[in-house]
Amino acid sequence: MSSEPSRVEQWERTNEVPLLLLATAFLIAYAWPVLDPRIDPDLETLLAYASWTVWGAFAIDFLVRIYLADRRPSYALRHWYDLVLIAAPMLRPLRLLRLLAFARILNRSAAGGLVGRVGVYVSGVALMSVVLGALAILDAERDAPGANINTAGDALWWACTTVTTVGYGDRFPVTTPGRCIAVALMVVGIAVVGSVTALIATWLVQNVQREEIGKN
Repeated sequence: MSSEPSRVEQWERTNEVPLLLLATAFLIAYAWPVLDPRIDPDLETLLAYASWTVWGAFAIDFLVRIYLADRRPSYALRHWYDLVLIAAPMLRPLRLLRLLAFARILNRSAAGGLVGRVGVYVSGVALMSVVLGALAILDAERDAPGANINTAGDALWWACTTVTTVGYGDRFPVTTPGRCIAVALMVVGIAVVGSVTALIATWLVQNVQREEIGKN
């Protein structure tokens, strides 16, 4: 079988870094108004235009990938999450999930061994989950009646305790979007904790095997 990359793979590799830069631009355009409610209206409008521009770029990228795919319906079905994220631009916190483009960069920069690769993924996912979860929950909760997550510090603390599955309960969402974000962060947290446990176990087993080989 031919080992040459397909047209879709070539396109993805070519646009990997530009998409990462666009994702970073989207994060800035999203986070700035959330972190600074008193932002200048003109600047907020400019950031909104930037956000929509990035959304359009990701939509074009998805359409190009479908066009280049050998089996377009099958490819679109396998990448249904891209379609959902592009088709639901009004769900502002959900649009943060486009930043999963970071995972592609993490995969290429990961260490050669399995443990190193998993370690990079786990670290990247944990960091992104905390930052994005904090931004999303602050955006959803800050102006809600009875909300107790009103500052960036509150949001960051809540995200850390949630993703680590500690959950002190001193900060909690009161809105439906906020609770949906909490559920997603809980699921990610359980996966991260499980991955860390497996990573440590694998590292210990490999060290024991090395020691036994050294003795022999």
